[in-house]
Amino acid sequence: ALCPPPIAMWELRSASFWRAIFAEFFATLFYVFFGLGASLRWAPGPLHVLQVALAFGLALATLVQTVGHISGAHVNPAVTFAFLVGSQMSLLRAFCYMAAQLLGAVAGAAVLYSVTPPAVRGNLALNTLHAGVSVGQATTVEIFLTLQFVLCIFATYDERRNGRMGSVALAVGFSLTLGHLFGMYYTGAGMNPARSFAPAILTRNFSNHWVYWVGPIIGGGLGSLLYDFLLFPRLKSVSERLSILKGARPSDSNGQPEGTGEPVELKTQAL
Repeated sequence: ALCPPPIAMWELRSASFWRAIFAEFFATLFYVFFGLGASLRWAPGPLHVLQVALAFGLALATLVQTVGHISGAHVNPAVTFAFLVGSQMSLLRAFCYMAAQLLGAVAGAAVLYSVTPPAVRGNLALNTLHAGVSVGQATTVEIFLTLQFVLCIFATYDERRNGRMGSVALAVGFSLTLGHLFGMYYTGAGMNPARSFAPAILTRNFSNHWVYWVGPIIGGGLGSLLYDFLLFPRLKSVSERLSILKGARPSDSNGQPEGTGEPVELKTQAL
């Protein structure tokens, strides 16, 4: 008897799966390009925190509107990890999303590096700890910044929510802006391991870099647990959650696995 293929292999044969992977690469490239670009110092004097915060927030809002219905517009390994903790996507999809996000971030930073005069590049808006802020304090700040951000994403993306108010894209963008308005003074507001990784690898400066992975990953995981298990629980059994993590093919009323070309785990068609 022929052995059945591994349960997740259907995703690799799905055109919508690869469109979602490319969307994450493309979106993270643009996010890093515009966000880091707006954070460069073109003139002497203090950096305008509001300008940087709005640039990152508006960039993400634009990308949520652009690719939210294709991939869910995570654009952030910490957000993808949060959806994984909430059993809302398969391990395979999560791994591919994170790889695409990191590659996209590096590509975006590389393009920015190539088009920016050497005198302006500086450290390419590398995330650094403010003088006097310890690594423990910085990690805690990154946890809180990412926690509020992931909570906002889970709440606005939730397909079970009735009577949605306003724009999902702007809600997510403003949540990111809020994080930057506070976090810029402490850690430079990472909130996104891909955003922190890109300038670090181009400038070869990984000082305290682990803070920008550990903080957002913990914050994202806590946000997922808090929303999906306490604030607005998803009533799924352990077997259902394991089935999703393994990449079980969802049942489709029409028997069409491709559906509309949207990622089946992420109910973001109403964005």
